Amino acid sequence: RIENVNNRQVTYSKRKRGIIKKAQEISVLCDAHVSLVIFSTSGNMGVFCSPQTKVDQILSRYQQNTGNQLWDAKHEYLKQEVERIKKENDRLRIKLRHLKGEDITSLHHQELTEIEYTLEDGLANIRKKQMDCWNIHEKRIRAMEEDNQSLAWSLHQKGVEDDTKGIVREYLPRDSSLTFRVQPLQPNLQQMK
Repeated sequence: RIENVNNRQVTYSKRKRGIIKKAQEISVLCDAHVSLVIFSTSGNMGVFCSPQTKVDQILSRYQQNTGNQLWDAKHEYLKQEVERIKKENDRLRIKLRHLKGEDITSLHHQELTEIEYTLEDGLANIRKKQMDCWNIHEKRIRAMEEDNQSLAWSLHQKGVEDDTKGIVREYLPRDSSLTFRVQPLQPNLQQMK
């Protein structure tokens, strides 16, 4: 092992390029199926796979020839599930672009009609939800106004006074709010003359 870290990294880079070059040569000259995967100590990966082959194909052949199980059926199922989800994701992305009005030149009349119905249904649902929200909002406002009027009327009936400050609260029905009238604690001396 090369002790100097810089020297070790330089040697790794040179040897990696050399071994990948040899793998390419044996693949081209001998028509061999070659797959090469190299991991450095820092976790960087170098890969070479001969043309028209894939790493998983070579690993499957290795597994068949040696009998060593590299992955089990569960992993194969998960791989297939990932592929299925990727295809579904691509299909949904295309559908979303169509709903936005993008890439619709290749669609047939029937597909355009289906998109139109889908958009109209969605718009109707959105308008219904907006009306529901608006109705709930109006009901809350009416309930708050009724509570306000009820409280104001009960205050008016009881004639609540704050003796420490000399304030009398009165209800004014025209704007449904409370107003205050200040009463002096001492009579105005000018009025007594």
